[in-house]
Amino acid sequence: QVQLVESGGGLVQAGGSLRLSCAASGRTFSISAMGWFRQAPGKEREFVAAITWSGGFTFYADSVKGRFTISGANAKNTVYLQMNSLKPEDTAVYYCAAGRPTTGWENLFGYNFWGQGAQVTVSS
Repeated sequence: QVQLVESGGGLVQAGGSLRLSCAASGRTFSISAMGWFRQAPGKEREFVAAITWSGGFTFYADSVKGRFTISGANAKNTVYLQMNSLKPEDTAVYYCAAGRPTTGWENLFGYNFWGQGAQVTVSS
C-alpha cells in the first residue's frame, strides 16, 4: 500500500498563487508516477498534471499548461503542484494520486492510490 497525505490549498483571489504538497509513504517502490486530479461540484474528476516517480518527465492538461508546475517525486517522496495565475474555474477539490498508469497519464483508472483531497477556491 501507498499512503498519500496532501497539504496546502485554501482561498485565493484570481491571479494569485497556491502550492499543494503530497507526501507519499509505504511501498513507494511500487509506483511509477504521481499525478494531480481535480473535481469541481457537479463535474467529473479531471486530470491536471503528472510526473514520473524519477521526476524526469511531466505532463499537463491543456487548461493548466503554462500556469501550473508539478515537481518533486522520489528525491523527497513528495510531489508539489505550484499553481500560478489562478482563475475562478480552477476552483475544485484537488486529489493527489499514485500508481503505474499504462493507458495514458490522464486516465484516472491508472492510479491505485489517492489522497484525501484539498479544497482550492479562487474568488473573482
